Amino acid sequence: METVWEPTATSELRNEILGFSYYSLALLAGLLTLVLVTRFITMKISPAILRRIIRSETIQSKTVKNSDKALGTAVGAGLSVWVVSLFAEQSETTGSALVMPEIVWAILPNALQLLCALALVIWAFRLVNIVQDIVMMFDDDEKVDGTEKTLISALESILRFIIVFVGAVFIADSLGLDLTSLIAGLGISGIALALAAKDTISNFFGAVTVLVDRPFKVGDWIIVEACEGEVIEISLRTTLIRTSADTIITMPNANLVSSPVENWGKRRWRRWQTQLHFDINSDGKAVDSFCVQTLQSIKENPKTLKEESSFCNVSALSPTSVDVDLNLYWDVNGGVEEREERAKFIIEIKRIAEELNLEFYDGRIRQQR
Repeated sequence: METVWEPTATSELRNEILGFSYYSLALLAGLLTLVLVTRFITMKISPAILRRIIRSETIQSKTVKNSDKALGTAVGAGLSVWVVSLFAEQSETTGSALVMPEIVWAILPNALQLLCALALVIWAFRLVNIVQDIVMMFDDDEKVDGTEKTLISALESILRFIIVFVGAVFIADSLGLDLTSLIAGLGISGIALALAAKDTISNFFGAVTVLVDRPFKVGDWIIVEACEGEVIEISLRTTLIRTSADTIITMPNANLVSSPVENWGKRRWRRWQTQLHFDINSDGKAVDSFCVQTLQSIKENPKTLKEESSFCNVSALSPTSVDVDLNLYWDVNGGVEEREERAKFIIEIKRIAEELNLEFYDGRIRQQR
């Protein structure tokens, strides 16, 4: 083994061509083979591991498949950097057969480090899409709404910035740049930019707070300061609110963090109260039966809750009508669904009244009589 690692003084491996010993060329060929084999093995193993972590079939078919080559190149280049460092230590020994031109020793480690850094940046960029999978892991309805889309976009932007920054540091180091001076310059520039963009930064962190804490989501009706309306978009700087007059309010996200927000969309239930007026000549037993059947219909409706607090009973008697108060609680997710269920229930009320031959009081008809 010793003669293979360090050829004897008379070995032909010590012969040179273009400044390279045959031994050096053999080691470089072995290094290239090792890199290719490592890259191939990584490309075969990494997708299987990532598919166990990533649930989305779309990300599995695109991101994982497209990132295996970059990861394989990064692992192979990283391994080669370590091997070249071993070569460098061996070349410093007296009488070493590892002979290469000085320019190669100067360029090869940095070139491999640059290749490794670029491949890692590309791989990390392509894996940013797994943010969607991570967000969906903490989502109960497994549907991507507007708020979650904004959160995913914000997290992806932050991750890409971090990847570019860290990658730039490694790339600068591989190119031999002075990182101390570079970081010092970036620090001074960063302070100046932070002072100039104080409001923008406040709005950005306000958006992060809104997206992480989720006090409301797109589609919720909120009241904040003197503004009231439906949230239609949450961006990194502002939140758009559509008012009841169909105007758009652009609310800085910093205001949402420093002001109380009343969210009507977070209601656990939605109460509906109404009063029905039957003709004064309606049969009393029919009205009583109407109240019983309507209350039973409320209890059987899958979109209602708080049955013990729901009621349907006669509340007043006037010279022209018999008044019935109706109270129930909807278990719905939004205003659209509430309106749909209320319309269905009103039709059900009308059907029950028709079956009992009950007529609703209409003051206009009575005046004509």
